[in-house]
Amino acid sequence: MAYMVPETIPRSATAGERILFETLKDHLPSDYIVYYEPEIRGRRPDFVLIGPDLGLVILEVKDYTKGTLYQINHDEWLLRNTSGELVKTKSPLKQARDNARFLTDHLKKDRNLLQEAGTNLKFPYGYGTVFTRLKQEDFVRLNLYQVIEPSFVLCRDEIDPDEESFSPDILLEKIHGMFTVWHKRKDVLTHEDIQAIRFHLFPEVRISAEFKPPTQHQDQLLLSLHNIKTMDLHQENMAKQIGDKHRLIRGVAGSGKTLVLASRAKMLAKTEPDWKILVLCYGIPLSRSLKQMIERMMNEPDDLFDLINPAPSVNEKGSKIEVYNFHEWLRNSLRMKDTDIPALLEKASKNEAILPTYDAIMIDEGQDFEADWLKLLGCCLNPDTQSLLLVEDRAQTIFKRKSSLVQDIGLDFRGRSKVLSINYRNTAQIVQFAWDFYQEHSQLKKTVQEGSIEGVEIIPPQSTKRKGPEPIIKSFRNIGEEMNFVSKSITFLQQEKRIPLQDIAILYRVKNSHQISYIDEIKRSLESHELPYTWITENAESKRNFVRDEPTVKISTIDSAKGLDFRVVFIVNVESMPFPLEEVEEREVSLFYIGMTRALEWLFLTYSGESKFTQYLDAVNKRRSERPTSGAQLG
Repeated sequence: MAYMVPETIPRSATAGERILFETLKDHLPSDYIVYYEPEIRGRRPDFVLIGPDLGLVILEVKDYTKGTLYQINHDEWLLRNTSGELVKTKSPLKQARDNARFLTDHLKKDRNLLQEAGTNLKFPYGYGTVFTRLKQEDFVRLNLYQVIEPSFVLCRDEIDPDEESFSPDILLEKIHGMFTVWHKRKDVLTHEDIQAIRFHLFPEVRISAEFKPPTQHQDQLLLSLHNIKTMDLHQENMAKQIGDKHRLIRGVAGSGKTLVLASRAKMLAKTEPDWKILVLCYGIPLSRSLKQMIERMMNEPDDLFDLINPAPSVNEKGSKIEVYNFHEWLRNSLRMKDTDIPALLEKASKNEAILPTYDAIMIDEGQDFEADWLKLLGCCLNPDTQSLLLVEDRAQTIFKRKSSLVQDIGLDFRGRSKVLSINYRNTAQIVQFAWDFYQEHSQLKKTVQEGSIEGVEIIPPQSTKRKGPEPIIKSFRNIGEEMNFVSKSITFLQQEKRIPLQDIAILYRVKNSHQISYIDEIKRSLESHELPYTWITENAESKRNFVRDEPTVKISTIDSAKGLDFRVVFIVNVESMPFPLEEVEEREVSLFYIGMTRALEWLFLTYSGESKFTQYLDAVNKRRSERPTSGAQLG
């Protein structure tokens, strides 16, 4: 069964396209990817097929009948439309060929996709036509094979399993035969090759890539891309459910939920340029990071070859995307506080309130949005589009939780919920460590159900195979010793592991107690070790001015770090958790889980006191000491 993007064909598709979609899905190999009407640099080929042993095939689909065809030749076809008028169009095979050349010329700009010492792609590519309402006997009777060779044609009886002569083997054989130039290939397309093809053809799936300066190569400039990173196919499918109205995505920490949301915002802005789009989250730092991510995506050229001679950056396309944290939006757009929402909802129910209208609303970290907030946003959503994307992770819930999405915003998400269960952010060691803690302490552990997407279940994470050091646990006699260790560790990681300061964060639960100012100790220690820092959560202004790539160590509360990630995370003063003044311990469990899953590679947990959580960490350290080999050590 092939992987389809999107996973379900839109309602606007023709009956013939639906048949072909389902047939390709059911009868092509599982490692094949099939795109339906992807938007590629202004063009929309009907189907794009990518397979390790196939290469790249473009299919043009036509629902022509015998009565449609009036006069045809190799270049142009004269067709009779439903009104009886004659319409001239390009030959379907020529359309498919032009699309294939357009795509492959674009891919040839990446030297890593070329044959060694050549200008041709290292994989075969082809094109063909599909006539969903004409059978092979019709082609013979009408002499159509004289205009399009049989090897470039699929007819109804070759794509419809309900037809007696249908054969999956023949279908696959014909698709493999749609090539004008055969390659003597020794190897199939690797995962990296397929990732590179997706990276170039579909800008919306890009995460990152490193590129070296272009070099002159046989009269053409070529990009040399390395460390290409794209969304996985599941994430891509989530982002590409455009025009599919409201949708709920539940995902574990580090599963790329924010990336999917940002990519969807870009695609909506591109496909619906007149739409007014609102993107919201709870925390100010996350809203700034999200805004920077969307702006970068909007300003990145679709063709990375344009990076050689970039045009001036004018973010006109992003002008209709508003990105705020919820309270900032409330203050700027409605001139009100959240305590005023109930009265406004009462007026709205009587059609006495004037509210802004958005064609699409996207909410990140939706588990932290209160019921009234969602009701208000539901009132601001264009009823004709109903394009609302709600992204959440129940294991990261830190504020009051709504009871029912149907009650809150009047939209039923049953059948419109999807799960992202693979953690891409953290190493396997961090994922397992954080999840073990959560299962040990959460009161919601009985609701953990593998693969469930309805109700209030927590989704257990599945880690990638990316390995790293075990989380480092250290206890000290006092906060001075604790922070001295943190600062020395940062210096070591910067100098010996070449980790930039902007990729390091120190997270804390509380900034002081009646006895000591923890934040002063953190700052004093960093200053004494000549480590520049940015205290993100010093005040509202510092939150609003947060710049992710500023070359400083970031200091933040744990809850303000939601949605962010760093290569190295220190959670200090762990003995302050669970916080004695917090009535709901479940919130503290979620906070600690959130803090730990901010770390991409290195996680340090330090403390100089005792609490329920430090007792758990002491027990972990004791078990480690009893093993033949202990956890990762600095140096």
